[in-house]
Amino acid sequence: MADLSAFPITTKWPAKNPDIIQLYSLPTPNGQKVSIALEELGLPYEGHRIDISTNVQKSPEFLSLNPNGRIPAIIDPHGPDGQPIGLFESGAILVYLAEKTGKLLPKDAKGRYETLAWVMFQMGGVGPMLGQFGHFFKYAADKVANNSYPMERYRDESKRLLGILEERLKGREWLMGDEYTIADISTFTWVEGARRFYGAADVLGYDQLPNVTGWVARALARPASQRGLEVPAKD
Repeated sequence: MADLSAFPITTKWPAKNPDIIQLYSLPTPNGQKVSIALEELGLPYEGHRIDISTNVQKSPEFLSLNPNGRIPAIIDPHGPDGQPIGLFESGAILVYLAEKTGKLLPKDAKGRYETLAWVMFQMGGVGPMLGQFGHFFKYAADKVANNSYPMERYRDESKRLLGILEERLKGREWLMGDEYTIADISTFTWVEGARRFYGAADVLGYDQLPNVTGWVARALARPASQRGLEVPAKD
């Protein structure tokens, strides 16, 4: 049985089965990326629900695994060279899991790097912009009631990025064509999250994005997505 005693986070969230991947997460767009990928890849894992509303992600135990104090994070007891590894940042975790299994990432160099470019597009653009827009639109509208600039700025940039996805998906089933990859997982969870969590589909013009909405629907219909969207479940 794997020894995870080197990871202080396991003292606060003990592993029931230390021989499988430990996932520390919440069903937010960033968290859902990893749980959906784990389901797609068929990797056994154990989910630990990190209730960010209580700021538990700022605890010393959590920070020992992710110094940035954000979900998700994982421990893989069977990492490189058979040694345990702890990882944070959802994009890095997706790349790691894809390379560990040889799935969800094209095997040819050109396709691999193009996929990674779209993952970075989500990490640097889609996620931050939709997240900031959602914050002002749903949670801080009263704070900008007399200054619409923050909401308009993030709304317009979010719509621009969604337009790029709309063009990319023209004539494609997935971002990389016929192959479903970590680029799709990384991105569709945020596009769906803007509708699901922020109720922003109308203001972001989803009705004018048939390629994007069709792609999201296909991704949501996958059994792994349906399972992974609610992980970790409430106790």
